[in-house]
Amino acid sequence: MNKSPYDIIISPLITEKGTFLREKSNYYVFKVRKDANKKEIKWAIENLYKVKVEKVRTQIVKPKPKRLRNRLYGRTSSWKKAYVKLKEGETIPIYEGV
Repeated sequence: MNKSPYDIIISPLITEKGTFLREKSNYYVFKVRKDANKKEIKWAIENLYKVKVEKVRTQIVKPKPKRLRNRLYGRTSSWKKAYVKLKEGETIPIYEGV
């Protein structure tokens, strides 16, 4: 692979739903490049955080309408979200205490 893990993983997503999923079933949520596939995401997470990944699920977040100045209307851009399930006993330290 020619991409680095930092090219694939844009940022971790820390939301109420993400925190609930992490506590309940060891899922972590990330914002990733739109052209990244599940194998690349798994490779990037394993190399970036030194953990073992069990499963990766992805979702394209649809653009939403956005109101601009006056009567102009536009749309936000779409982006890709990845739900990463780690193997039992594995954790990512940056999420702990959040």
